Amino acid sequence: MIDFVKILIYVLGSILILISLLPLIRHDYWTFRVFEFPRAQKWVSNLIIVIASFLTFTAEEYFSYGFILLLIANQFYLTYQIYPYLPFAKKQIDSVPTDRKPSIKLLIANVLQGNRDWGKLAKMVQKEQSDIVLLLETNEWWKEKCVNAFGNDYKYHVLEDKENTYGMLLFSKLELINTRVHHWIKDDIPSIETDIKLNNRLIKLYAIHPEPPVPSENPKSTARDAEILLVGQKTQADKTPTIVAGDLNDVAWSYTTELFLKISGLLDPRRGRGFFSSFHAKHSIARWPLDHVFCSGHFRLQKMKRMSDIGSDHFPMFLQLNLAKTNDDSDELELEKEDKILSKEKIEKA
Repeated sequence: MIDFVKILIYVLGSILILISLLPLIRHDYWTFRVFEFPRAQKWVSNLIIVIASFLTFTAEEYFSYGFILLLIANQFYLTYQIYPYLPFAKKQIDSVPTDRKPSIKLLIANVLQGNRDWGKLAKMVQKEQSDIVLLLETNEWWKEKCVNAFGNDYKYHVLEDKENTYGMLLFSKLELINTRVHHWIKDDIPSIETDIKLNNRLIKLYAIHPEPPVPSENPKSTARDAEILLVGQKTQADKTPTIVAGDLNDVAWSYTTELFLKISGLLDPRRGRGFFSSFHAKHSIARWPLDHVFCSGHFRLQKMKRMSDIGSDHFPMFLQLNLAKTNDDSDELELEKEDKILSKEKIEKA
């Protein structure tokens, strides 16, 4: 029995080390990309195997020393990977009180096209009273239900319903200007680009939902990565306040998302606050963050939370952002004033 446990530890430990290092190979085939997703799960699994190794192997088994050292090294590597999302890590976006104005509230939800429990979503929209509601995987059935349920409360609509799980509905209480629907990579996968008018200021919003790198849809991540990076290039050239939101079918820490953030200059509100894993809603063990809101440095975070179950395989995400800087790049005095107020609030709380 002991020998079987030792063999099992060697096998599982070796597999874990392999899948931890596999994403370092910059290949777009799904078998390389998919192991970027379960970062927290790999950390916990590796720790369990390390503990099991110490409890199982004896001091005379010299070969086990090297194996345990590899597991410990992998533990440090995985810790380095998850650290930016732990609550005590450095935040990319500072927090401000929820009453700070002007602010914008966003509710993002992948509803799951075949889900028919639309009443939960309708109640959530009614309760949160978000300024922007972005719904993904919406077909004609979902469009009719949502328009009837809360369409009157949202004067501005962008309705791109599809029957291929890539439909997209955008509801807004704020005026939408210069709205365009793109099909950047594939003709049947829409993305939305629009300006949101908030207190006579303009905020650029990109809503995207690229296809995932899975064998059932596309075995390579090329199309997904291309759309994400294309949006990153567009936001890089735009100096106005910018938000990119949607189900990216990619985790916040992947190589592609990291590159997107470097190219675009956008910030991740998850950093220093937690994983906020939104998928899979039905499997608590296999869960990671796929639904994102990235924003430019014009914003401060007022609230972020993962919402309750709506019958989908995704949890909705809610964010409230304070627009701390005006569209006028020469108006630095207002931003400095906001920063001084924020610093004073931090000192008073301390």
